[in-house]
Amino acid sequence: MVVLFLCAVLEFARRGILEIKYTILWLITCVVMMVLSLQTTWIEWLSNVTGVHYAPSLLFLVAFLFSLVLIFDLTRRISNINHKVVSLSQEHAILLEKVEKLTKEEGN
Repeated sequence: MVVLFLCAVLEFARRGILEIKYTILWLITCVVMMVLSLQTTWIEWLSNVTGVHYAPSLLFLVAFLFSLVLIFDLTRRISNINHKVVSLSQEHAILLEKVEKLTKEEGN
């Protein structure tokens, strides 16, 4: 499954759909998940260190925490873009009003 996702990330990067910074992030994530999936001794060691009783569930925990961090980052970016859109809309309305005043003054 990780290999399919890795192929999808590479294809989206090749087509320019995915930005480079996100491509690197997803590639690192795929490699880490692949290594942890293949090296069972590492995941068992990590589960012992963290106190997780069932080692494979640690992979799901890591994936879930990564998803939460990613969702928070994307929410922060959307909020920032929303503020910019509101500001630009207000600036646009002000400029339209100024243009209308100037065209009315030229008409008189």
